[in-house]
Amino acid sequence: MNATLQLTLSMVIFGTIGIFRRAIPLPSSLVAMTRGLAGAAFLLALLRLRGVHLNGAAIRKKLGLLCLSGAAMGVNWILLFEAYNYTSVATATLCYYLMPMFVILISPVLLKEKLRARKIACVSVALVGMVFVSGILNAGFSGVREIRGVLLGLAAAAFYAGVVLMNKALGDVPALDRSIVQLAAAGVVLLPYVLLTEDLTALHFTPTTLCMLAIVCVLHTGVAYALYFGSLMHLKAQTAAMLSYIDPVVAVLLSSLLLKERLGLMGGVGAVLVLGAAMASEMPEKERK
Repeated sequence: MNATLQLTLSMVIFGTIGIFRRAIPLPSSLVAMTRGLAGAAFLLALLRLRGVHLNGAAIRKKLGLLCLSGAAMGVNWILLFEAYNYTSVATATLCYYLMPMFVILISPVLLKEKLRARKIACVSVALVGMVFVSGILNAGFSGVREIRGVLLGLAAAAFYAGVVLMNKALGDVPALDRSIVQLAAAGVVLLPYVLLTEDLTALHFTPTTLCMLAIVCVLHTGVAYALYFGSLMHLKAQTAAMLSYIDPVVAVLLSSLLLKERLGLMGGVGAVLVLGAAMASEMPEKERK
């Protein structure tokens, strides 16, 4: 599958997770931890069914970076969940999706990727679109308490950017192998957080809850991250950053269509700006002689 299509599909899948999350009456930290551990287990079982073994040599060679990037993913989830506790979802989402800007600005330094004017223009347009989509213009911003939420959201974006950049150095590790190790590392990082912050004895698991949780673990974690990490091996970090804007736009559009949450004119304009910028950033440029 084409790497750009692969990443786009993973972003669309990620964008649908909110619909399923609404049907899971469990703490977000517990859902995230289960995603990491169960997603890794699912991918490992998938490899075994194919009769394929983990590439031990490649994993051992990059084990430190694999575990570090997986831990960064887990910390990223925790920071985002905490941001939701201190500020609005709109504000936290806007801060979180400053990640592409971080990647695009850092990649020329760390990865020696050329920073083109069109890429800067596209990410700027996408950022404006995200402001419209997030609804922050209507929700507003006030109060000292929200400062902590903003800082947590920005920290989550920084860790997310770190995951994207670190994956560029894992080119010799197969996509499924890296996904298994990283998801497992994320789950292990979240385990003590869940044990310290949640009363697990008070939770109730219904068949519907377990079914929705299984979909989130298999589709939105195992399958989606296999596509995501597999595509990062073949795409520039700037491209991956731009296409990541598809995730929140899909989430907002689906919440409007399926959950009847009001999108509004500004949200619609923002979605068009984000998707248009993402497509424009990937249009081939004429080479100058």
